[in-house]
Amino acid sequence: MKPVLVIHGGAGAMSRAALSPEKEREFHEALQRILRTGQAILASGGSALDAVTAAVVGLEDCPLFNAGRGAVFTSAGTHELDASIMDGSNLRTGAIANVHHVRNPVLAARKVMENSRHVFFVGEGAEAFAREHGIEMVERTYFSTPERYDQLLRVQKETPGVASLDDGQRLASTLTAQAMGALTNSSDIDKKFGTTGAPEQPNDPLDVDKKFGTVGAVALDSHGNLAAATSTGGITNKQVGRIGDAPIIGAGCYASNQTCAVSSTGTGEMYIRLVAAYDIAARMRYAGASLKEAAEVVMYQELPSIGGKGGLIAVDAQGNIALPFNTEGMYRGYMRVGQEPVTDIYR
Repeated sequence: MKPVLVIHGGAGAMSRAALSPEKEREFHEALQRILRTGQAILASGGSALDAVTAAVVGLEDCPLFNAGRGAVFTSAGTHELDASIMDGSNLRTGAIANVHHVRNPVLAARKVMENSRHVFFVGEGAEAFAREHGIEMVERTYFSTPERYDQLLRVQKETPGVASLDDGQRLASTLTAQAMGALTNSSDIDKKFGTTGAPEQPNDPLDVDKKFGTVGAVALDSHGNLAAATSTGGITNKQVGRIGDAPIIGAGCYASNQTCAVSSTGTGEMYIRLVAAYDIAARMRYAGASLKEAAEVVMYQELPSIGGKGGLIAVDAQGNIALPFNTEGMYRGYMRVGQEPVTDIYR
């Protein structure tokens, strides 16, 4: 049994035509870099918990993915970030949701797990806890990127009847977003956010307007311990205050040494209704299913039965892995100690 790390960066509809060879290489290089970082921890005898933490921090720091920097916008032009983590060796967990200033939500979730008698904090309470425990805080604008803002405007324009930014909100959020570049005069603003047409489609292999952009990692270490972590910026144009499956233990994240570690990405409401991550572990523990059998039943039968779309990654106590998804594609990869990383995007 060799230690293994598995990661995902979201699932959804694919468009190969939108992806240049250079951009595709950029995604693969990012996934491989993050895998190598986490795998170095496992190779040195480090814990699965440290490996998934490092991997998700890497995914949160990379603007290619929808977690941390590069998170999508809510209907009000803000960011609301969620994360969770679970230690399979003792079933300890930590989660936070709807935070606006925590640079790496997964680090705050881990602090909740390790330094609190509670397991889940939201909003202002979560941010106060993070500050109290030395987690790095940033301005809201740190998370913004031009591509995500363009995405918000396009979704609001193409979806009649949904909440949208008025001109004042749009201009204010635009001018305060450091990551969106300096807009020095009115012509710059009109050029980027004018009403003459929809913003340009981002160069992303997934249909970013419909993608399920959670990120996550699962790992097995040399001591036989499992761990899982999940983080997300939510879904584009979501109603303020909405929380999906990512920070909910048993829905978007679960780990137990008796069975497996799971991190999911998809239509969060459906994963919550099915307690999808835990369902995989339960099928293994109570019905004797293999990891592959349990993961595929949940992904290809249970979730579609209620309209659930997305994917998940999982590893069991023997080092077997599963990466099923029922969309056209999912950013994903895995790496075993002593082997080269394997990454993929399309089906």
